[in-house]
Amino acid sequence: MGGRWIERWEPEDETFWRERGERIARRNLIFSVFSEHIGFSIWSLWSVMVLFMGPQYGVDPAGKFFLIATATFVGALIRIPYTFAVARFGGRNWTVFSALMLLLPTGFAYAVMEPGTSYGTLLLVAALTGVGGGNFASSMTNINAFFPLRKKGWALGLNAGGGNIGVPVVQLVGLLVIGVAGAAHPRIVLGVYIPLIVVAAVCAALFMDNLAPVRNDAGAAKEAVQAGHTWIMAFLYIGTFGSFIGYSFAFGLVLQTQFGRTPLQAASLTFIGPLLGSLIRPIGGSLADRHGGARITLWTFAAMAVSTGVVVYASAVESLTVFLVGFIGLFVLSGLGNGSTYKMIPAIFLSQGHRRGLTGEAAEAYGRRLSGAAMGLIGAVGALGGLGINLAFRQSFQTAGTGTAAFVAFLVFYAACMVVTWAVYLRRPAAVPDTAETAAAASDAAEPQPGYAEV
Repeated sequence: MGGRWIERWEPEDETFWRERGERIARRNLIFSVFSEHIGFSIWSLWSVMVLFMGPQYGVDPAGKFFLIATATFVGALIRIPYTFAVARFGGRNWTVFSALMLLLPTGFAYAVMEPGTSYGTLLLVAALTGVGGGNFASSMTNINAFFPLRKKGWALGLNAGGGNIGVPVVQLVGLLVIGVAGAAHPRIVLGVYIPLIVVAAVCAALFMDNLAPVRNDAGAAKEAVQAGHTWIMAFLYIGTFGSFIGYSFAFGLVLQTQFGRTPLQAASLTFIGPLLGSLIRPIGGSLADRHGGARITLWTFAAMAVSTGVVVYASAVESLTVFLVGFIGLFVLSGLGNGSTYKMIPAIFLSQGHRRGLTGEAAEAYGRRLSGAAMGLIGAVGALGGLGINLAFRQSFQTAGTGTAAFVAFLVFYAACMVVTWAVYLRRPAAVPDTAETAAAASDAAEPQPGYAEV
């Protein structure tokens, strides 16, 4: 595939960044956000479609939760190949292709979204929306390569936050359609997005660039898989992004099922949490730039545990107001944590480069290689957290008619995330050896090592 290629890219060189790099990086960031935004809207499409599915569709709440869980699952798995596609085909080229791929689930949904369609068909179309989840991985990998380390928290947070806003935006579109045309017209939502997908692809083709220095590196992928920090950060990202996407997909259905809200009433509330969580994600990255991602992440998980406790209490006393306060708090905090955890990834692998005895550009190049490869794996595993949340809700409602048991499980998980964050990245000494480290580095690990408090 052809396209515009930039042969020299040195964002850590301050002169290069000031004279040329920043302008190009910002332009690519803007159109990356736009494409990823549409991708998130399509990925979360079925969180809206289920609100249109009245009794005439013949699908019970457990079946609806499984529809959105299927979209989550496919979106998580497809992130892995999407991550490596950037280096294989170029960031610009892949953004064009991945945007056009969104026409597939949107067009099929337009064709089948009506009463009488079999559940198997609906399940297949829901699975196709997973391609929208892959856009996040390729977009984050691409933007990670454009920006210097000192700007990554802000840039990755803005890129992801702008993409995440696609969730509340599609939910607002659904609210508008239900409020104006009624719950019998889901195709209007789909008709809005088909031309937007084309616009996103055209903009990527006209205004984005490919970076020639970014090449697929099988060695980096292998090292990332073997690195202990990849899987530790994936675990933490389950707690932040997994919570955000899982709650985003399930919020409206929980309101309908547990509190008896109508489709219009649920839609009028569903978008608020994802919107606030998306808007605050860049702030989480910026705070991590200034105070250290590990510190911000630890306090975020603590606050998420408290908010979950509020939700459990609200479920027990059947207070919708208190439930909304706690649940929206979870959205805000998960968005904050999304920004801080993603900031940690490049900083951790830069630190690993220093632990190997590398300095200067060599350490920075090592950090870029490993963090770029690790991001796709971390993003994929984190998104599977959303699947876990959807399945937990499905089981909880199926067995008890309420989501309380699921929330108790989430509270325990957030406590575990707090312990891991403190033990690995804030406790001193705090060195988790990577299985990919050389023998020399392993022997050096016997010496006292600094913690990761500043990552």
